[in-house]
Amino acid sequence: MASSSHSPKRNKSCSIKGTTRAGHLETWLSGENEKNESFRHEMSRKVINTPKLLSFNWLKEKKLKEARKALKNKNLWRFLEINGNTFLDLVKVFYTNLTDDGENMYLYVKGVDMEITHAMWIAITGLKLSIARINKGNTSTVEDFNKIQYYVSCLRNPHMKVKGFHFSALKLNERVTAFIVTWMITSRGSNHVVLIEEDLVLVYCIMNNIKVMSSRSICKNL
Repeated sequence: MASSSHSPKRNKSCSIKGTTRAGHLETWLSGENEKNESFRHEMSRKVINTPKLLSFNWLKEKKLKEARKALKNKNLWRFLEINGNTFLDLVKVFYTNLTDDGENMYLYVKGVDMEITHAMWIAITGLKLSIARINKGNTSTVEDFNKIQYYVSCLRNPHMKVKGFHFSALKLNERVTAFIVTWMITSRGSNHVVLIEEDLVLVYCIMNNIKVMSSRSICKNL
């Protein structure tokens, strides 16, 4: 997402240098053989995407009032503006050690047990739990949502023949919101151009101020 000269400083990504990086990081794990093997053969080889940063001042300067208001109504502004250094290698350790009980998250890093409570999550991200959970195969929780009808209603040319759910054909505010959803909320490594049903229902909920469990969608895609 482009930003103005007044935007916060961009995130800095850091990594641990050296050919023994994976071996060094294993000393930060919980010591369980299963997690050590998982890290060695799976997580250590994954590429971690650098987090994106959105400036709400940029949205204001570009007169994207509708998208800005919709995102603020969903309490997404704090999460989307989170800034700071990102240690990508330690993110791998975090997810290797992470467990949860459906409410709080727990992890063990270099001999220290940590607990991320619901209250702590809200304090950091500003995201609150709500009733509807949106994920793959579970978009029916949003009443009266039809992905084709909604997509057509968002098109710059409503008479255009629909051959796929491409965000480039959307009206400006919906297009910006869809971009934020695919790059930051349901972030994935590739194919941000084509919207899936989960993306569309999240855009629909954001633009229509419908309560949805944003934190659950975000956690599932981190």
